[in-house]
Amino acid sequence: MPATSALLVIDVQQGLCQGEYAAHDVPGLIQRINTLSEKARAAGAPVVFIQHEAASGPLQHDSPGWALADGLTLAEGDLRVRKTTPDSFMHTGLEAHLHQRGIARVVICGLQTEFCVDTTTRRAMALGFPVTLVADGHSTMDSAELSAPQIIAHHNRLLPQISSFGPRTHCVRAEEVRFD
Repeated sequence: MPATSALLVIDVQQGLCQGEYAAHDVPGLIQRINTLSEKARAAGAPVVFIQHEAASGPLQHDSPGWALADGLTLAEGDLRVRKTTPDSFMHTGLEAHLHQRGIARVVICGLQTEFCVDTTTRRAMALGFPVTLVADGHSTMDSAELSAPQIIAHHNRLLPQISSFGPRTHCVRAEEVRFD
């Protein structure tokens, strides 16, 4: 029976993993994402690597910063999606791909918590996909007001409270994620 879950790995790119814009705990994050990817592939669930691109700056298309982060494990058959907004579904083929595969739930991890992870999580719910947010599988950098761990904790509490879309977000640690 084909898997009905998909793993979305959002914006784990060189420009957000090193240098000025490096997120909190990148080595640990990449290790947990690789473990999730292995579990997804073993269950026959699609793994989707999503890359943000901009006209200039550290995520300029085809620049060293746009590349997927060093240390990420990719496999033949993994899908790659390019996006230009914080919403991984907007102006991409992601929703169609998920529907074609019979995907009913998405597991979300990646960067940055308060931007693309938050927006994609909300949009997934709005499109009818229940979300498993990997509590220790997303990260960001410190803001002027909050530390990265505070931002992460805030979103881990906030996103599961949203009920207006119908489908809900459940937040679990990487070791607890199951693919079906």
